[in-house]
Amino acid sequence: MKNLVDQIATQYEAFSTNACAQIEKNNKAAGVRARKAALELTKLLKDFRKMSVDEAKK
Repeated sequence: MKNLVDQIATQYEAFSTNACAQIEKNNKAAGVRARKAALELTKLLKDFRKMSVDEAKK
């Protein structure tokens, strides 16, 4: 589970960096990278929720 949390933190950092670059510098390529990171974050967060619920049931 710790590995998953680390992956979430890494993806969020990538999302945040690229989203700021898109907003502040009007960097279109950064927007594409931010959207890709957001999709990956969604998957990781769903996995986290599943693992968390399973752990709570034990």
